[in-house]
Parts: sequence; C-alpha cells; structure tokens
Amino acid sequence: MIKRIIIFTIVVVVLAALGFFINNYFIENNAVSLSFSLLSVYAFNLIASLVIYTAIEIVISYLPNETGYLYLGLMLVKFGVFILLYQDSIFSETGLTKPEKVSILLPVLTFLLVEAIGVSKLLNNR
Repeated sequence: MIKRIIIFTIVVVVLAALGFFINNYFIENNAVSLSFSLLSVYAFNLIASLVIYTAIEIVISYLPNETGYLYLGLMLVKFGVFILLYQDSIFSETGLTKPEKVSILLPVLTFLLVEAIGVSKLLNNR
C-alpha cells in the first residue's frame, strides 16, 4: 500500500511540475495575464489527487465493494471545492478568456485522467 502511494505521489508531482512549467511558459511567452494563480490551480489538483488516491488505498482494504462509490463521491467533493475556491474567476461577468479556460481545464482533466487510471488499476487488482 505504501509503495503504491509513493509511486502515485511521484507520478503526480512530476506531472504537476511538468504541466505547470509548460503551461506557464506558454502564458508568459504570449504575455497573457490570468485572473487566478496558475500555481494554485496545479497545487489544488495535486493535493486533491493525493488525498483521493490515499483515501481509496485506505478504504479498499476495509470496504472493497464500496470503493467505487467513494471515488465518485470524492470526485464530486473535489469539483465542488474547486468551484468554491475559483468561483470569482469562473463565474466573473467578463467571462474567461481562451487562455484562462485552457489553464483551468488542462490541469483538471490531466489530474482527473491520472486519478482514474490509478484508481482503476487499484480496483482491478483487487
């Protein structure tokens, strides 16, 4: 269990760092200003992914049949907290520019994919 959590943590941290630096590079080269902190978006997704995967790892040993429901519930909580934290940017009257939309959706979808792959491998092994 600890080994899988460490491997997942390494993968997610490397992915977050790589994604942030690539995204930040394009933002700075095109002289675009974002209405939110790009680092905070990546940090939120990184922490949320680690919490979700760790919770799934812990719960799967006790309630293996209900682990999928836990994952779905945690995903809803993650998206709810994300919307609460970034509601000023997401629901602003001026709307989001295209670079802002990409800078929000890219990390969310990337981390969602990595979480889904990690949890599905974990569930399939059980």
